[in-house]
Amino acid sequence: MRASRLVGFTAGALVGGMSAAAAYGTVAKSSQMFGPSVYRGPGNRKSIALTFDDGPSESTPQLLEYLDAEGIKATFFQCGMNVHRLPHVAGDVAAAGHEIGNHTYSHPKLTFKSRDFIDREFTAAQQIIQDETGITPMLLRAPYGFRWMGMSQVQAKLSLLSVMWTVIGYDWRWPAGKISDYVLRRSSAGGIVCLHDGRGVEEKPDILETLKAVKEIVPRLRDHGYRFETVSEVLSD
Repeated sequence: MRASRLVGFTAGALVGGMSAAAAYGTVAKSSQMFGPSVYRGPGNRKSIALTFDDGPSESTPQLLEYLDAEGIKATFFQCGMNVHRLPHVAGDVAAAGHEIGNHTYSHPKLTFKSRDFIDREFTAAQQIIQDETGITPMLLRAPYGFRWMGMSQVQAKLSLLSVMWTVIGYDWRWPAGKISDYVLRRSSAGGIVCLHDGRGVEEKPDILETLKAVKEIVPRLRDHGYRFETVSEVLSD
C-alpha cells in the first residue's frame, strides 16, 4: 500500500515538474527550450529597438509617418494574413527601410498545436512576406510570446531567430500614459520594446493609444541619450 502511494506521489510530482518546465519554456524570455531565442542585445551601447507586432494594419501608415519624421528604423513582426490583405502597406514598411520579421500567418496561440500546424503558420507567412515585400525575414516572434514544440524545427528550416522582448507595453489594453510610463521605467541599453501596429488579424484596428504612447516614448528616451535601432542592429556588437 505504501509502495503504491509512493509510486503515485512520484508520478504526480514528475508530471507536475514536467508541466512546470513546459510552462517555463513556453513563456520565459530567456528560455531556449523550444529553439534559439533572444530578448535583448548585449547593451554595449545606449541603443534600443522598437518592435511592432500584428501588422500591417490600416493604421500602420500613421506610425510609419511618425517614425520617418523622427528618422527611426524599427522592426515589424508581420502576420501573413495581414500582409495578404494589405500588401501595399507591407510594401511601404519595407520601402521605408524597416526590418520585417515573421509573426505567423493567422496569429494563433501555438501552445498544444501540432508540429505540422506550427510549420504551416510560419512557412506560409514567410512566403507571403517574401512575395509581397521582397524581403526574406530572418527573425520571428511567436504570437503572445507563446512558444511550443516544433518551433526549433521550423526555425532551422527557415533560418529564423526567435525574438522575445525586454519590455512589452500592453498597448492593446492600456491608455497611452500608462503604456509610456511602463515602457520608460523598464527600458535599458540593448533593450527590445514590444508594441503593436495591429490587433491580431483584426481589420481596421484602433491603435490610437499605441501611436500616442510612441510619441511620448521616443522623445523621452532620446532625452536620456538613447538611439533607436532595428533588432538585428541591437543584437550586434
